[in-house]
Amino acid sequence: MGKPFQIAAVVTSYPPRSHAAVIVTKFLRGFPTDEGLISPRTRVASMYIDQIHEQDIGRQVAQEHGVALYESIRGALTLGTGRLAVDAVLIIGEHGDYPRSQLGQEMLPRRYFFEQVAGVISEMGRPVPIFSDKHLAYRWDDARWMYETALEQGIPIWAASAVPVSWRSPNFDHPLGEKLDEAVSVGFHMLERYGFHAIEALQCQVERRFGGETGVRSVQCLSGTEVWRSAEQGQWSRELAEKAVGAIESGPDSIDPSRIDDPHIFLIDYRDGFRAAIPMLGDTGYITKFAYAGRRSQQIDVVEYHIDSGPAHAAFGYLGLNIENFFLTGKPPTPVERTYLTTGILEAAMISNGSGGSVVETPHLDISYQVSKSSPIRPEGLRPMGTSIGPWPLPKAGATKAAIPVPIGRDGTIRGSSN
Repeated sequence: MGKPFQIAAVVTSYPPRSHAAVIVTKFLRGFPTDEGLISPRTRVASMYIDQIHEQDIGRQVAQEHGVALYESIRGALTLGTGRLAVDAVLIIGEHGDYPRSQLGQEMLPRRYFFEQVAGVISEMGRPVPIFSDKHLAYRWDDARWMYETALEQGIPIWAASAVPVSWRSPNFDHPLGEKLDEAVSVGFHMLERYGFHAIEALQCQVERRFGGETGVRSVQCLSGTEVWRSAEQGQWSRELAEKAVGAIESGPDSIDPSRIDDPHIFLIDYRDGFRAAIPMLGDTGYITKFAYAGRRSQQIDVVEYHIDSGPAHAAFGYLGLNIENFFLTGKPPTPVERTYLTTGILEAAMISNGSGGSVVETPHLDISYQVSKSSPIRPEGLRPMGTSIGPWPLPKAGATKAAIPVPIGRDGTIRGSSN
């Protein structure tokens, strides 16, 4: 039996239901799917937790599965050996006690995590694949640095969320090269955190249009009554939004502005003339799922994305399978340029929202890419079943033995010389 493929997990925080808990734990236990529990082909060898939550279970999970817990990112990558001792790095920069920018962005340390990992890779001269959960960074300049650094160092990089690989009703993708006229994706809840999911729900469909992705010319974010006024002015299709909302199971049949608190909308103008809109329909439970509607000629196609799969959070099982394939092959299942672009769209929307709804020109989002014919792993059914909705017990915080972190053993310089 050959040497196991080893992963270092670098996470912000690890309470129950955090992204660390619903992703990293599956690399230890297995990936729940509709067809059953799929055993990992890789091994989590080490972990770094940036913040210890009051309900932390990460140290207990590490103890249960024999994962070494380190006080530094460098330690987690070298396993204390002084050389790069892992074959891939899983970065989960979501959740934790971090400040917000003046624009309301969560200042999560995704660039810092990536920078530390890339620094070790540069120091050791051995590029290994890096997955970074969700959008690359809250600031475009950070995302660009990460993307360009990965290219310069030859680091395979992928970033994504679970929405594009979750259940769909119907199970639909636009055929590659289809001519689309316009599209809408509807979202809900927190503007930045869930706005990214709504952008991904849109982008994974419209990138398949005729000519491929060409990038984005401008983004605007309107709020309040301006959302509905802009529809009346023809800036986005209320009809498409109604169709998308109508596709949500147990959701409303139409859009009722009187029932929506604090609405926003992202208006996106693509460089090839294509237009799309993302109504964010508040946080009152009016809708609780993402949905998409696209118009081609006289036809409207709709998709509901379903990610609620009970305690197993099995949508992240499918995401995990795609991450593991990426680690083992070095080939992202979808272009990282999708996430590079959606990161920029989200930041532009937040800038527009912070400036009273001004149009934000985005010459830096001149990002073109083509989607391959192969698709990432995702469910074939319309709703989760089997192991996807089975039990998934986690340790109760503090109820079982916790791993003791390995202290750092290197101070960077000794007697004035690097070591």
